[in-house]
Amino acid sequence: MTKADEAASPDSGAAASELRTVDIVFDAKARTLGKMKSEVTITSQFSNFSVTLETDEGKLHGGDASAPMPLHYFAAGVVTCLMTQMKAFAKRLRIPVENIEMNANFHWRLEQQGRDPYVSQPVGFDIDIDVDSDAPLDDLKRLIEAAKKGCFAEQALTLPCEIGHRLKVGDDWVDV
Repeated sequence: MTKADEAASPDSGAAASELRTVDIVFDAKARTLGKMKSEVTITSQFSNFSVTLETDEGKLHGGDASAPMPLHYFAAGVVTCLMTQMKAFAKRLRIPVENIEMNANFHWRLEQQGRDPYVSQPVGFDIDIDVDSDAPLDDLKRLIEAAKKGCFAEQALTLPCEIGHRLKVGDDWVDV
C-alpha cells in the first residue's frame, strides 16, 4: 500500500490531530458508437477499478433511448455518493444508522433561439433524506452536514471548479 493509500484508509491508525490529504482521481475514456450512443470507461486511479458504461439519448436528440442518458448517471452519482458518505460518516461519528432512503429532484432548463444550439442551466436540485435511526435530530443533522461536505459529487456542484477542454489538431492539443 502506498502512503496515499494508507492515508485514505479509515483504519490506518493515523493520529486524530494529523491532517491527511488524499487525491481521488478518476480517468474517463469515451467514444461515440453511432447516432447519439456513447461508451465510456471510467478508471479510479486510487482503487484501480474500471467500469464501462453506455449512454444514449432519447428522441429529443435523435437517439434510440437504448441506454441511460448521461444525466441518469449524474443524478445517480449525486444521490449514491451522499448516501455512501452518510453511512461511512455515521460510523466515524458513532451515530447509529440502519438504512437510508433518498428521493431527489434534479431540474435543469434549456433555452434555444431558432436552430442555434441550446444553452442549459441548472434550476435546482432537492434531496429528501429518510434515515432509519434512533439518533437524536441534532446528531442526524450533524451527520448530513458532514456527508454534504464529504460528498465529492455535491462538492463539485457547490464549489467553483474550472473544467479544462482541449481539441486534438493533428498531433497537438489546443485549449478551447
